[in-house]
Amino acid sequence: MIRRIAPVLALATVALGGCALRSDVRRLEEQLTTMQDDNDRRDSLRAAQLTQILALQQRTTDSLAAVQASLLAFRGETLGQLYDVQKQILQVQELTGQSTRRLNELRGDLDARGQQLSGAAPAAGGAANASAVQMYEASLQQLRRGSPTTARAGFRQFLEQYPTAAEAPDALYFIGESFGTETPDSAAAYYTQVADRFPASARAASALYRLGAMAESARDTTAARGYYQRLIAKYPTSNEAALARDRLKARGQ
Repeated sequence: MIRRIAPVLALATVALGGCALRSDVRRLEEQLTTMQDDNDRRDSLRAAQLTQILALQQRTTDSLAAVQASLLAFRGETLGQLYDVQKQILQVQELTGQSTRRLNELRGDLDARGQQLSGAAPAAGGAANASAVQMYEASLQQLRRGSPTTARAGFRQFLEQYPTAAEAPDALYFIGESFGTETPDSAAAYYTQVADRFPASARAASALYRLGAMAESARDTTAARGYYQRLIAKYPTSNEAALARDRLKARGQ
């Protein structure tokens, strides 16, 4: 009996062993499949990351190229602007030099004419007056053209040669104007000369008004009021007096 059952048990054991082996193989295949899927996902992730890195690198390269191009363009534009400024400076220097030379030539010409006409007293006086007017007009033209330094030198030379000319108060006044607001003390000194030395001139009222306005700008209300009141008292019908009244009224004085 036992001998008959043994082969059956052996066959059963082999059958069961075969089933177990197939199950192990199946599990192994599933594990391999899972591992392969994981590897594929990791490869895909790495590929995506690599693509992002390459794209970022490309954007960085493009940005650096754009910045470099902008810097080169800015440098070129800056150099161009610097060249233009230097060119303008040279032009101004050239014009100033020409103006100075022209003024010197005019002085020499006027002096020569004066010497030629010095034989007759009336003629000499007429020549002197003509020379004074021409020198004054030349200096005034320089001021109007925006060359205050050249104009100032011309007016001073004019006052040295023709201190009693009719244009003397105008020359003093315009010297004050040539200083502008950059050196108000120097301007005020010349305006004061106009008001004190030539009170009967047409420029005296303007000089006083300028002095009052400058004092007002400097917040010296006492001095400003004094100049305005002096202007109104001495030149009550002048346009400058009307302006001075408005300034005092605006300040409640």
